Amino acid sequence: MEYQALSGGAFYTHGSFWVFVAVAIFALLAGRKILAAITSMLDARAKSVSDALAEAAQLKAEAEVILADAKVRQAQAVEDAKKILQTAQQEAISLAAAMAAEAEAAAKRREHMAVERIAAAEAAAVNEVRAAAIDIATTASAALLRESFGAQADAALVDHAIAGVPVALRA
Repeated sequence: MEYQALSGGAFYTHGSFWVFVAVAIFALLAGRKILAAITSMLDARAKSVSDALAEAAQLKAEAEVILADAKVRQAQAVEDAKKILQTAQQEAISLAAAMAAEAEAAAKRREHMAVERIAAAEAAAVNEVRAAAIDIATTASAALLRESFGAQADAALVDHAIAGVPVALRA
């Protein structure tokens, strides 16, 4: 067989031409199917990437909403904490004032009780001193009377009283 592609004559009469045409038709038909498959595969991949990006954008938006909500809650929590601290400080001040007033009242009550106890002790001491003075005076009077009013003292007193009668009658 001779290579006829280079020899003269109509090109469509040669077998090489028809092989070329068959390969081109095959390439077009198979290429369309392959390109369609590749295109559909690339479209599916592009759609999945697009869907993933859309989902990521949606998740990002949700995350931003959650973050904003968290920031609002955090600000509210900080404000609530400040209010709680302020209230606690005010309560501590009022409690301290109340406790100081109560302590002062208790000190006054104890002072009053101590003054009353001292007064009672003084009265008891005065009564004891009076009782002791009365006992001493009674004992001394009894001793003085025993010594002063013996038989001789009685006669001297009677004599003195008799001597003083005329003077008392003149007066």
